[in-house]
Amino acid sequence: MQEKTSPSPEPSESGGSSGSGPAAGDAPVKPVIPAAAAKRANASVIGMIIALVVSIAAFLPIILMNPLPKSDGYRPNIDVEAVSRNATDVAGFTPVAPDTGGAFRPNYARWESGSGSGVPTWEVGYLTPRESFIGLVQTREANPTWLLQQTRNAPVTGSRNAGGQEWELRDTGKGEKSMVLAYRGTTVILSGEAQLEEFSALADAVVKSLESNPAVTVSPSPAAAP
Repeated sequence: MQEKTSPSPEPSESGGSSGSGPAAGDAPVKPVIPAAAAKRANASVIGMIIALVVSIAAFLPIILMNPLPKSDGYRPNIDVEAVSRNATDVAGFTPVAPDTGGAFRPNYARWESGSGSGVPTWEVGYLTPRESFIGLVQTREANPTWLLQQTRNAPVTGSRNAGGQEWELRDTGKGEKSMVLAYRGTTVILSGEAQLEEFSALADAVVKSLESNPAVTVSPSPAAAP
């Protein structure tokens, strides 16, 4: 008895697999944004631009009313002598107002009550002819601790004559130096990184100012009075 065999399927003429997938070489499908969504996106971008323009317009007048300093530096017109006169009553002495003939330009002048250091001081800042800086501090209540703070713990390296007085010279060794003078009841300290010649010129003017003012006398405390 012969067995019957089922006929095998004939191969596809295309030689490829059959199915419903996309044919090779078809272009990828690009997503399409609905018109309403695209309109909302454009509206958001436009809104951000409008908000940015409004912010700039709001701050522009403020910027224009506060221009940046000129390139030659900020040089305020400080009347040291007038500020000195105003501080005389609270200071208890006439603060120095050196006359430098305009060679040294003051950029601040003020009376400090000494709430932090415990030593009230008269302070003036000067720009030197060589565009350096020297700070002047004067008090009638100097003490060793305060003196070290003002001179940045610089050691005494010598002395320098200016205005006919011997000033104590202190140098940090890092460019900053100080000249100290105790004279006529107050102590004056000049500090900065300027050249010694500029220090001497300002110190000479300080001595002249000191000598033109009444000498400061310290009244004895009630406990020390006889």
